Amino acid sequence: MNSLRIFHFVLAAIGGVFAVAGFAPWNVFPLPVVSLALLFFLWNRTDRPRVSAGLGFAFGLGLFGAGTGWIYIALHDFGHMPAALAFLATTLFVALLAAFPALAGYLQAKLPLPSWQRLTLLFPALWACVELLRGYLFTGFPWLSLGYSQVPDSPLAGYAPILGVYGVSLLLALSAGLLALLAQQRWNRHGRRALILLSILWIGGAGAGIIEWTSPTGLPLKVTLLQGNITQDEKFEEERLIGTLETYRRLVEGSDARLIVLPETALPLLRDSLPASYLDILKSHAQTHDGDVLLGAFEEQDGRYYNSMFSLGTSPSQNYRKNHLVPFGEFIPLRSVFGWLINDVLNIPMSDLSSGGEHQPLLHLAGHHIAMNICYEDVFGEEIIRALPQATLLLNTSNDAWYGDSSAAMQHNQISQMRALETGRMMLRATNTGVTSVIGHNGRILQMLPQHQEAALTAQVQGYSGATPYVVWGNMAVVVLLLAMFAAVWRWRIR
Repeated sequence: MNSLRIFHFVLAAIGGVFAVAGFAPWNVFPLPVVSLALLFFLWNRTDRPRVSAGLGFAFGLGLFGAGTGWIYIALHDFGHMPAALAFLATTLFVALLAAFPALAGYLQAKLPLPSWQRLTLLFPALWACVELLRGYLFTGFPWLSLGYSQVPDSPLAGYAPILGVYGVSLLLALSAGLLALLAQQRWNRHGRRALILLSILWIGGAGAGIIEWTSPTGLPLKVTLLQGNITQDEKFEEERLIGTLETYRRLVEGSDARLIVLPETALPLLRDSLPASYLDILKSHAQTHDGDVLLGAFEEQDGRYYNSMFSLGTSPSQNYRKNHLVPFGEFIPLRSVFGWLINDVLNIPMSDLSSGGEHQPLLHLAGHHIAMNICYEDVFGEEIIRALPQATLLLNTSNDAWYGDSSAAMQHNQISQMRALETGRMMLRATNTGVTSVIGHNGRILQMLPQHQEAALTAQVQGYSGATPYVVWGNMAVVVLLLAMFAAVWRWRIR
């Protein structure tokens, strides 16, 4: 391998690292566009599939290595996996994710086209296609899909209510292709076209962002979102149990809101094991304010265990059980093969849960129809919209204490911002150690608690009705766009 090729691989990896700065907590949204343009520029300089795949893989190593390195914290610091094994597992996971941009690089090199068509059709379509694939394959891991980096400040975020996160990724990749073409062609005919199309794309996004797709409905609701700040290594310790219950009792009784929300599995007992007197205290307090309190705990039914949220208060008691579970964290795929990992290596409580099912009723609490989602579930926009347009509010409860003081919690909050934009609904987030926040229907953070502090966030929130285009057609619109782009690629290829 010659030194120039090595330099290109290093450059691609650096580009992937810099793309991470486009995501929360840094939010430098132009960086992913520039970084991807660099990768496209390098792809356009070679027609060798293996080299293109290597460039894509290097970019992916930089992106996912820098952006999801917090997996090591969950495995080692809280899962108690030996350091060497945790490092190996994290490296293999990053390599698996990096295989997706490598696949895009390999496939594009198999389809020889003029630069104009490669940069404006083939590269963007393949990039969006492998992001979609990553979001569905093996139950899906769409974390760090580039579209998230554009929320909330980029003009491209204006397309989120129309095309969803994958559509924003597609338009970001198209922007990167146009930018690479502009750098390559400069001010000739193709360069001028690229500049014009890039301007139209971004101005159009800014214009789309002004459109109000949904409208307020009902009266404002006073809510309190609790952040107990129970560290993960203490959460399931028996001697810490009484302190945990007392913390949440005190925080609940300190609120006069109609809806009070505890984080995911805030009460580290099975629901049936929670003291009846304790639940009566919380229920009585909620009824005093003509409202409800929503509690997070595990449930057991017929030998199956569920990650659950359940309500007490003025409304009839209701519950939601997490549907989309995390492989190895909440269930064991191919148990006969991988069961040893959970049983003998990792110390992850309640790591073999059951799914609550796709079609669960909305929560009708404090006068609102609430679409509940627990932790990782808000990563899947196509699943969130199942509850719409009936739902007036979105609510996420999470426990990102698994990832310590890393960027994971802010990245997760940014994902919730995308869900708010896609649906035109406010998103409420109650988390154990952060990020606890209230997100407006336009995807902007209205209130947020500092991380790793015990606190309660009280806010007036507004329900919304109506349906954005994304709620109506989900990911089908971006799939149709991709098919049209591939059809155009094929037409150019057979000329």
